[in-house]
Amino acid sequence: MEKKKPSFIALIPFLLFIVSYLGIGMSLVFNGDAMGFYGFKTPIAVIIGIIAAFLIIKGKTDEKFDVFIKGCGDENIIIMCIIYILAGAFSTVSKQMGGVDATVNLGLSVIPPGLITVGIFVIACFISISTGTSVGTIVALGPIAVGFAEKTTISMPLIIATLIGGAMFGDNLSVISDTTIAATRTQGVAMRDKFRANLAMAVPAMIVTVVLLVIFGRPEVAPAKAVYDFEFIKVIPYIFVLVASITGMNVFVVLVLGIVLSGVIGLSTEAFGLLEYSNFVYDGFAGMFEIFLLSMLTGGLAGLVSYGGGIDWLLLKIKSFIKSRRSAEVGIALITSLTDMATANNTVAIIIDGPIVRNIVEEYKVDPRRSASLLDSFGAIMQGFIPYGAQVLMAVKFTEGKVSPFDIMPFLWYQFALTFFVILSIFIPFADGFIKKHPWDFGKWQPKEM
Repeated sequence: MEKKKPSFIALIPFLLFIVSYLGIGMSLVFNGDAMGFYGFKTPIAVIIGIIAAFLIIKGKTDEKFDVFIKGCGDENIIIMCIIYILAGAFSTVSKQMGGVDATVNLGLSVIPPGLITVGIFVIACFISISTGTSVGTIVALGPIAVGFAEKTTISMPLIIATLIGGAMFGDNLSVISDTTIAATRTQGVAMRDKFRANLAMAVPAMIVTVVLLVIFGRPEVAPAKAVYDFEFIKVIPYIFVLVASITGMNVFVVLVLGIVLSGVIGLSTEAFGLLEYSNFVYDGFAGMFEIFLLSMLTGGLAGLVSYGGGIDWLLLKIKSFIKSRRSAEVGIALITSLTDMATANNTVAIIIDGPIVRNIVEEYKVDPRRSASLLDSFGAIMQGFIPYGAQVLMAVKFTEGKVSPFDIMPFLWYQFALTFFVILSIFIPFADGFIKKHPWDFGKWQPKEM
């Protein structure tokens, strides 16, 4: 297949995908739909780009179709999609088994009443890192957070911002988060290695947030201590998945065992029957259909754009201001942040940017575990900050108009702290301890054997 010259024209279908999604989303928002960016489905926007690619990019139709199919069926894309549906099944079965409610009540049972904001943040961190969903965490804890604010003197914007921060902590770190799956697969690294590299930036940000909440987030009048019922056995699947993933067990094995473990607990506690269990597994699969389809179609579109020389053109422009590994990392941060602002979806942003970042990584020898961390971190930072993102809109919705997205922005302390530490790590490599101990072999694309 003939290698085509770098061409801006070939990039137009990719831009059309982003512009159509952004434009229709903004028009829906301006017409009164606060969730407008999520009303227009991203796979349809990708199809618009694909049709444009077949029309604009030069070449035989059969040849372009072959390129498209190979892009959709790329090994990393298929692996990513299978992980998505398994993660969806685990999350759905565990929730239906009562795992989320048990985790929330366990956290509320051990948090002192005078540290409610700290408790909401820590519980949100644990739920999101266990379930891999920031929106699901906000849905589970939102009514509780608002209730505490109404019954105490805690600032409503502060407790809502605290909840969003905790939700984005796990969205960034969880090994079953779709953003982690996308970041690690596009960069070709193990989830546990990305987790370890990411941890050195996320934990300091978490600690700073907790300290600020202890100092400034205490209620003048603490609520009365309440008793919350929970069954600890229902928390075990989350702990298992978290620990097993970190210790390096194969992610497919981890998720399948997690689904089985949650199923056994649900059946033994009579939370559901065998037929319901099988249906919940399928519901989990179905719940990931949009991101599954998006990933596959985006892989095909990226293949067409690359075939036409669009990716090479974009890389030439990006490389014109990248002079070193450090400036390459700055470029990754900017690309991810801008794409998330345009799409209002950090998973979509990572899927779009991943192949481009992979090329930058190979050119400037940025450790791919580091690039995966930067992709996921800046996606989480921007997603938890933009006022039209699902996380912010969902959290604010629970206040029933008492708080606007702009009211909470000064209190997004975790977002600010994470931004500070991630940017600091670019210029002062304090977070590279694990990477330095296990350097990357760019020839074999794996950690060097020590």
